[in-house]
Amino acid sequence: MSQLQQAASSGKMPRQIPFIIGNEGCERFSFYGMRNILTPFLITSLLMYLPESARPGAAKDIFHTFVIGVYFFPLFGGWLADRYLGKYKTVLWLSLLYCVGHACLAIFENNVTGFYVGLGLIALGSGGIKPCVSAFVGDQFNQSNKHLSKIVYDMFYWIINVGSFFASLLMPIFLKSYGASVAFGIPGILMLISTIVFWMGRNKYVMVEPTKVVDPHSFTRVMRTALMTTVPGQGRPGYWMAVAGTVLAVASFALISTLGIVPVLCIALVLVLAFFGMGTWMQLERARGQHPDVAIDGVRVVLRLLIVFALVTPFWSLFDQKASTWVIQAGQMSAPSWLQPAQMQALNPMFVLLLIPFNNLVIYPLMRKFGIEPTALRRMTAGIVFSALSWILVGFYQLVIDGGNAISIAWQILPYALLTLGEVLVSATGLEFAYSQAPKEMKGTLMSFWLLAVTVGNLWVLLANAGVRNQGLITWVQSTGISVTAFQMFFFAVFAGLAALAFGLYARTYRVVDNYRTT
Repeated sequence: MSQLQQAASSGKMPRQIPFIIGNEGCERFSFYGMRNILTPFLITSLLMYLPESARPGAAKDIFHTFVIGVYFFPLFGGWLADRYLGKYKTVLWLSLLYCVGHACLAIFENNVTGFYVGLGLIALGSGGIKPCVSAFVGDQFNQSNKHLSKIVYDMFYWIINVGSFFASLLMPIFLKSYGASVAFGIPGILMLISTIVFWMGRNKYVMVEPTKVVDPHSFTRVMRTALMTTVPGQGRPGYWMAVAGTVLAVASFALISTLGIVPVLCIALVLVLAFFGMGTWMQLERARGQHPDVAIDGVRVVLRLLIVFALVTPFWSLFDQKASTWVIQAGQMSAPSWLQPAQMQALNPMFVLLLIPFNNLVIYPLMRKFGIEPTALRRMTAGIVFSALSWILVGFYQLVIDGGNAISIAWQILPYALLTLGEVLVSATGLEFAYSQAPKEMKGTLMSFWLLAVTVGNLWVLLANAGVRNQGLITWVQSTGISVTAFQMFFFAVFAGLAALAFGLYARTYRVVDNYRTT
């Protein structure tokens, strides 16, 4: 019996956990450190070859394309870990690519191609390890000490926000005072330290070997059976729905010259998921008898949850723009000389650390006192509403700025508070809700789809940005007397408001289940 197994069987906290926590803290600092200065760096340095008026829009496109990659590559990382390398090797090797990506940002600060290669490697590394690290934590516990895993996951959430807070506060100062090489180099050093710390625990970890046997009743195999099975005397509406989705996905590649390869790939993926999902729903019962009932019912749960995830994507459109659109607006506001616009992002993790205990200790008990149960779906609906309200505020701020009036950067504190409240109600709640609804065999699938919701949310941003470059739309917006920027802000507020309405209506008909394990 290994030291680890002895510690686990005794009901104690596994001794290797500090290595994983240390790894996570350094990695989150490195990620948020580079992410939160990316937009201002692009505008003031890398994109100087563009006309000044075009730089903010181009910077936003690059930023949100990067985020799309970060939340798309978990599919690759999870597949690599589950089928070939295992979680430890996947995290280690992708972390090394992650370090190379940071090095590219520091070295190629004036080279567009080299810098973009660095962003691609960071997206691959950060996204690829994302589904593996949290699952790797769970592997370190057994039945005797599983109650301690909640403490570790709480530590994870805490260290993520601590890392984000200090990175948001410090990196803009380094960018201004010491330049891009230092500002991007420091996160790279932190990522290298993160990788070394993770490697140091290699002899203490529980290593769960990858499952190389293909599950004959997996999500995709049940879908295939449902779509391909014919029934005498009945048509194949679900099959033809899937075919239509495939045709539309292929046709979407005609937009590459307009939108770029990454957005088009995401559009194709969304079309495939939507049409294959609808087709499977229409013919799912045809798979019964060829797969166990638990697998078929699990697919049905996943498909119902995909609607929940789709309705949440507008929230991510709003949330991730705090590092792009809101930073650009902050640069147009009056601020003390010591405060950089990107530093305002430190408000987000600070509010997270304050709002989680406040909600649990004050708001939720008060709601229950008045006979209102704060269910997961109600919290998520409210979260989308709060995000919409935050964007109404920044929209009005933009009207003031466009009118030539000075406005203090301190006014952004309230929108940050509202947006972070939305994050707490949507992000943390949604992840737990998805886990609780998914059958044991489908939990990994659901976690991947939850991360894809962030990708789709950023896709809407890219499509909106492309839309406002249309001269006809620009002329119409200008005829209303407001700027294109303010119009976009109110557009996203309305977008989220409509999503909240649709989400609330869907929640009224959603049948909640409980798929937590019983042992």
